Amino acid sequence: MIRDEIKAAQIAAMKARDTVTVNATRLIQAAIKNRDIELRTASTTPDDDLTVTEVLQKMIKQRRESIEMFEKGGRQELADAEKAEVTVIERFLPAQMSEADTALAIDAIATELDATSVKDMGRVMAALKERHAGQLDMSKASALVKARLS
Repeated sequence: MIRDEIKAAQIAAMKARDTVTVNATRLIQAAIKNRDIELRTASTTPDDDLTVTEVLQKMIKQRRESIEMFEKGGRQELADAEKAEVTVIERFLPAQMSEADTALAIDAIATELDATSVKDMGRVMAALKERHAGQLDMSKASALVKARLS
């Protein structure tokens, strides 16, 4: 499980005195705990690894936005710190599908659902998320689906 990998990495980083990894794993664990608290009231709970993957992807997205803003503001040292966190977070994500594999998956789902126009984008995206949620960056996949259905 991804949670166990994160805890093991945190312990190893503490022993190695790797402050960047220790801080990043603490942030990851806090975000996961917050997500667990949110899910307490949910009627159905998703797979644990899927939940953790969603949290990690959201954290990466937030940090990439921060990096962009820091670089625009001329704060390179803060951007570098965020990049280091992204590197640590990405270690725990499952292997991501390549763009070619993503395009093949989109083609297969679009053909299966008989999707022909942008109006069908919601159905294709829902099926894509259901089947490949942890393996894709859904924002990039959205652009590919839109291009495929246009």
